[in-house]
Amino acid sequence: MKPVIIGAGPAGLSAAYELSRNGVTSVIVEADPSRVGGLSQTATYREFRFDIGGHRFFSKNDEIEAIWTEILGADMIDVARSSRIFYRGRFFDYPLRPWNALVNLGPFEALRCLFSYAWARLFPRRPVVSFEDWVVNQFGERLFNIFFKTYTEKVWGIPTHEISADWAAQRIKGLSLMQAVMNALFGGRKDGRVITTLIDTFRYPRRGPGMMWERLAERLAAEGSDLRLGSPVVAVERDTDGVVAVRCNSAEGETRLEATHVVSSMPLRELVLAMTPAAPYAVQRAAADLKYRDFLTVVLIVEQTDLFPDNWIYIHDAHLQVGRVQNYGNWSPDMVPTAGHSCLGLEYFCFENDEMWNADDETLIALGQRELTRMGLVDGSRVRDGCVVRMPKAYPVYDETYQANVDIVRAWLEENVPNLQVMGRNGMHRYNNMDHAMMTGLLAARNLLGGDWDLWKVNADAQYLEEDSGGPQGGRAVPRRTRPAG
Repeated sequence: MKPVIIGAGPAGLSAAYELSRNGVTSVIVEADPSRVGGLSQTATYREFRFDIGGHRFFSKNDEIEAIWTEILGADMIDVARSSRIFYRGRFFDYPLRPWNALVNLGPFEALRCLFSYAWARLFPRRPVVSFEDWVVNQFGERLFNIFFKTYTEKVWGIPTHEISADWAAQRIKGLSLMQAVMNALFGGRKDGRVITTLIDTFRYPRRGPGMMWERLAERLAAEGSDLRLGSPVVAVERDTDGVVAVRCNSAEGETRLEATHVVSSMPLRELVLAMTPAAPYAVQRAAADLKYRDFLTVVLIVEQTDLFPDNWIYIHDAHLQVGRVQNYGNWSPDMVPTAGHSCLGLEYFCFENDEMWNADDETLIALGQRELTRMGLVDGSRVRDGCVVRMPKAYPVYDETYQANVDIVRAWLEENVPNLQVMGRNGMHRYNNMDHAMMTGLLAARNLLGGDWDLWKVNADAQYLEEDSGGPQGGRAVPRRTRPAG
């Protein structure tokens, strides 16, 4: 067996791990020249460590939890959760607490929210087409505008009246800010169910999530697997029986890796377009139509400690472009190597090659300083240094055509390249979490070892990791448009 694994993120490394512990070594190719972990990597700047987003480690899958413990042991620490929402110059506790919410809203605004809620219940919007329609009907227009509209539009880049109502309906079944607002203003839940994303503590590698993948990569190398960083895939060769080789670029030139099996977490779009001979035009067109939401982090080094207690803060203010602020030292002190300093990450959601993405680093760092100052979190003059990290294809977009396109690609791959499996978030164009990605990697490896697992059934239900309701396990809901853009 000559397995080639494309991608050294959670899915790819989990696949290699499962093969290795069953005595099979693999070649793992990764486009990133220096880091493993994909979206869950830990980047560094002047020895300061930071997430690409915040990655809490929790799962309802005991096997995944056991792997984390096996690989990291005592380096997996328990972290107390602290997070808030910033809206109109005020900080709301999140999860919302009744007194804090009442004080911040003020009695008159709280009454207006109640009247708006009553009006929506008496005179609901019809027909219910959009996310906005659904939320307004359930909770009133004022609560919608305060807690849902701005942040949702920042994350997805889609107006809320163009997001399908079914996303709101899926989200309310699990964790939703809507339920948190209702708990705070109108009383708590009566059914006793536990909302896992509002847990008080979570596990976290003491040097960031990348520590998990760095440690696992070291272990795989020691056991004989071949990890090749800086090796983006340029072609996937196939014949009538399936994939026969993977070609990669590297500093030494192009390399051809013969393969009996391939497991891929590279973006589904790029995988199809790399096929040689080329896939049929209809399949290429379906793949090319798959879209992504991109993401960048402005990292700021501040000469000051104890800036604020939160691990992260959601920014719901429409006058600020930042979507979330991370305080990495509050995730783990080991993320910040220099005494008397803090390391903050300001997260901006964007599309690759839009104005935000293409702005130079100095402009983005200056923007971050201004926005921190406007929020009163940091005196911008205390910022001593900074950098920008761009992460393309952070979120697969569920638009009005994505499912049909994925179905076309999936059917063609299964029929024409049966010795190739896709896994992970971008590999399957599914907005899953880190533990879902790991499970697809484990199951892909087990298929190579003689199993018969359907990777597409991992995260089939939108409630998984959102709410512990005792139902089947699945993934997170993602918005789709009510109609084509433009």
